[in-house]
Amino acid sequence: MCSILFIIDELELKYFEFNQLVTNHWLIKEFLDRDYSVFVSTKNLLLLENAAAKTICYSTYSKNGDIFYTNQPQKFLINDFDVVFFRPDPPVDINYINACYILDFADKQKTIFINDPAAVRNFNEKLHLNYFSEFAPVNIVSSSKKEIKDFVDFYGYAIIKPLNRCFGNGVYFLKDNDRNLNSIIDNLTENGKVAVMVQEYIDSAIDGDKRVLILAEHVFDECVRKLPGKDDFKFNTHSKEFFAPAELTLKEKSQASVVASKLTDMGLFMVGLDVIDERIIEINVTSPCYFIKEINELNGIRFQDILMDKLISFIDYKSAKIYAGKNY
Repeated sequence: MCSILFIIDELELKYFEFNQLVTNHWLIKEFLDRDYSVFVSTKNLLLLENAAAKTICYSTYSKNGDIFYTNQPQKFLINDFDVVFFRPDPPVDINYINACYILDFADKQKTIFINDPAAVRNFNEKLHLNYFSEFAPVNIVSSSKKEIKDFVDFYGYAIIKPLNRCFGNGVYFLKDNDRNLNSIIDNLTENGKVAVMVQEYIDSAIDGDKRVLILAEHVFDECVRKLPGKDDFKFNTHSKEFFAPAELTLKEKSQASVVASKLTDMGLFMVGLDVIDERIIEINVTSPCYFIKEINELNGIRFQDILMDKLISFIDYKSAKIYAGKNY
């Protein structure tokens, strides 16, 4: 049975137990229930020693239907683990990037990374949506106030997003002739020094966006609709009242399959797409939430079983490649 390391967010480790809103909680619990050996760490516990990538980490265990970790830190080589789930939350700041650099010194022919930290580092969840521009709303990436204002003037309404944040932080609705327009642009671009994404606003965003889930080249039929928060234009509250059941259209599944194929080749295996009206507005690769609790409650299923069957099959497939001495 293989050993697994989860590199999670510092705040997530602090509230490790009883956190069913977090995808890592479900994955760790399911691995433990299947008798895998699971350890947890955070990006600030990674280190480079004698040119070898290592981590300080904690062993996990399950008890009375929940998960816990020991209070005894241990040091291991990253390559002591068969599988590493690299899932810290953004922002993708210098500390995040440095963690990715440390993991460059792990042998990726010995350990499976989900997702590959170098690929995560090189893929911006907003900007690189334009690898699939045919599926995306019209957008620009710029730090120029003039370019942004010209875009808003042409389309009338737009959404402005920082490139390296998450959970909707710093995302604003822009309207031509709004008195706050200059202030919002100056704030997010730090007066023209920082590039942001500006997307055409999709009117049906009022009905929320779908989270489409990908594992390697598999697109799950199970999905969920995230609804805008009270007095907001976007999803911003992880509470059951802001979720609704959803189904993928044939077009959405086809688009997601194209995305899945390209990202799998890049080493990005666990991915969540945000979709509005058959257009992809964001590609989440850092720590995508699979909304397992919500999908279960809305559909009366155990989505964790469906996900874990695919995930373990994928790990077994990758492990067989390693043991056969092949690249993956």
